[in-house]
Amino acid sequence: MEATLPAATGFQAEVRLDGGGPLAPDFASRGSLARWHERTADRVLHAVLLHSGAPDRACAHHQDRTLVFAGELYNQGELLGLLPGRALPDGDAALILALFDVYGAPVFRLLNGRFAALFTDSRRAVLATDHAGSVPLYVSVAPGRVLAATEAKALRAAPRGRPAPARPVRGRLGIHQVPAGTALDIEVATGKCVTHRTWAPPSARRILPEDEAADAVRRTLERAVAARTGAGTPLVVLSGGIDSSSVAALAARRSPGPIDTVSMGTDEADEFPQARVVARHIGSAHQEITVPTPELLRQLPYAVWAAECLDPDVVEYLLPLTALYLRLGGTGADGAAGRRVLTGYGADIPLGGMHREGRLPHLEEAVCRDMNTFDGLNEMTPTLSAVAGHWSTHPYWDRDVLDLLVSVEAGLKHRHGRDKWVLRAAMRGVLPHEVLVRPKLGVHEGSGTTSSFTRLLQDAGVPQDRVRQAKRLVVREIFDQVVVGGRHPDEVAVDAIARLVADREPRGARPAPR
Repeated sequence: MEATLPAATGFQAEVRLDGGGPLAPDFASRGSLARWHERTADRVLHAVLLHSGAPDRACAHHQDRTLVFAGELYNQGELLGLLPGRALPDGDAALILALFDVYGAPVFRLLNGRFAALFTDSRRAVLATDHAGSVPLYVSVAPGRVLAATEAKALRAAPRGRPAPARPVRGRLGIHQVPAGTALDIEVATGKCVTHRTWAPPSARRILPEDEAADAVRRTLERAVAARTGAGTPLVVLSGGIDSSSVAALAARRSPGPIDTVSMGTDEADEFPQARVVARHIGSAHQEITVPTPELLRQLPYAVWAAECLDPDVVEYLLPLTALYLRLGGTGADGAAGRRVLTGYGADIPLGGMHREGRLPHLEEAVCRDMNTFDGLNEMTPTLSAVAGHWSTHPYWDRDVLDLLVSVEAGLKHRHGRDKWVLRAAMRGVLPHEVLVRPKLGVHEGSGTTSSFTRLLQDAGVPQDRVRQAKRLVVREIFDQVVVGGRHPDEVAVDAIARLVADREPRGARPAPR
């Protein structure tokens, strides 16, 4: 595994039966661009790779078959064991292509990774994203032509495509998002699609003794962290809560020297004292970054531009992370190399951490609902950090970690009066007691993001009982400007959008002048 960034972090590709022309790339992600062009007797492949210096390792070709790959695999050792007697493939793309010769499209059921991929041969194109859809993948399909990209905005100029068995993108007719844990097998000549499901959240539940459950969680999370750190020094986003602290502590335990950690706050709120406790405990080189509230809110268009998400709650979670990544700088901003960033993001979904009541039937239903509705929200998209040239990865959404955390019965998730009990128990002896018992606080709460966004709208004249709906309208308006319309986030005035939304409030709903 690469010590820093994957060979490619994104791509735009076109498979067509006629010649076509070069692609015009449009990414929010920063990085170098490389073009791949291939012509056979049956079809033409054009691709643009967003890469970190080794684009050739992101494409593999053998006979009439080609694979384009953005991201990275975390179970290469297991996969190589499936190819006895063969020469070792050079890179993840070559490994998957070799496995495709053996397994066909179901090969994606074998992969534990963070990726989007395009396979093509003489007659078809297979598009796949990882088990969690953590690298989004979008497609436009028409007879004789398949367009795909890891950002929807990269397909903005695509001709109108036909309906596909996938989620349509707002404002872009014929563009669809490939579902998480799915491979779309497309016959290029006709545009006909066949869907292969490659992963689904487990519905059965495991009943384990407390010690055995805690040990399994710790060992599985250790493997996920190890697979993502490589040989270099990772940077871990640290809030001081149980989720991020566990990732930081496990990364520090396997590092020969101090790891880097960073905490983000605003002039509204921060979790700096709690993060310092963990940083001192693990001996990390720790940094605190304060983003003034006006600057945070100005980054709202960047968060929507990167995540391509319409859910205001999710955008609130992602906004402080986006602001942090932009403050870190990165490739193309200040000349610094992009960083490999680990986060504790996502543990709440399989563990029900945002559901603080102790009734197990309700907790179990909440976990099922959240695991069945995360797809398409793009909470894990690497573009959030790639807007500053970094590569982020989330150990809690490792396939093996998810399989375990989701399947643990609800009584191990809420036990002895504690939420996420099994994770807290797994980290005994690794983290200080005060971290193990610290109540849950979301990043949007701990950074003051929610209250700042609310105050922006109230100052514009939105009444309290309409704030939630107004946030949805603000995010939608920003989406229409930066994703659908092609405006750069720096050209979008959040204050003006807030006033526009306030002016659209029904008569009688706005408060009387003071």
